[in-house]
This record gives sequence, structure tokens and C-alpha cells, in this order.
Amino acid sequence: MPLTVNIDKKNVECVTLSPSGSIDTNTSIILDKAVDSVLQLKPKVIVLDMKDVDYMSSAGVRVIIKAKKGIEALGGILTIVNLQPQIKKVFDIINALPSLQIFGSIQELDDYLTLMQKKDLGQE
Repeated sequence: MPLTVNIDKKNVECVTLSPSGSIDTNTSIILDKAVDSVLQLKPKVIVLDMKDVDYMSSAGVRVIIKAKKGIEALGGILTIVNLQPQIKKVFDIINALPSLQIFGSIQELDDYLTLMQKKDLGQE
């Protein structure tokens, strides 16, 4: 299945990338280019919404790790939401989950970000 990537830039501080399809050796360059274009915006948060990704090889994992390093170099964070069980298994196998922030849904991410902002403002 070919890969497409939708980029939601409604909020320049938080950009959502929504890949759809398979991320493998042949298609990972599409996601990589999308990540590079988003990093040029210097957002504080990149959200990878993986709900429509049905397969991911190590090439996809490399792109995600590169994205994480890129956003952290800008002082931001990478979060991942809506992982399909088979994709989560890929991260489990390579032990990448502890170094990535993964949320079950956009709402769970929003709740987390709200809590972090309240902590920062001392409103816990």
C-alpha cells in the first residue's frame, strides 16, 4: 500500500503528521521528507497520528527516531498517538517505547499536555 502523509499546521507550535499506508524501505522517504518540512517550522510538539499505518519496517522506525532527535534538538517533543497493535509490537520488539511518548488517543495527549502546562504554571 502506498504511503501518504497529511500535515496539519493549524497551530504552528503543534504540528500533526498523519501517515496513511505502509512505512517500509520504499515509502519511508515520504515520511522523512514530511518530517523535514515540519522541522523547518520549528514547532514545540510534533504529533505522529499513526491510526492509518498498517505496516512499518525498521526503515519507518529509523525515520521516527530521526524525527525525535530533530525535534529535541529544537527543544521540542515528539509524541505518537493511535498506534495499531501490530505497529506497537514493532516498537516493543526494538525497545523504543521507553524513549518515545506514546498516547492512546489525541484526547489522552491533550490531557497530558494540559497537565504539563498546569504544572509549569504551578496550577497543579
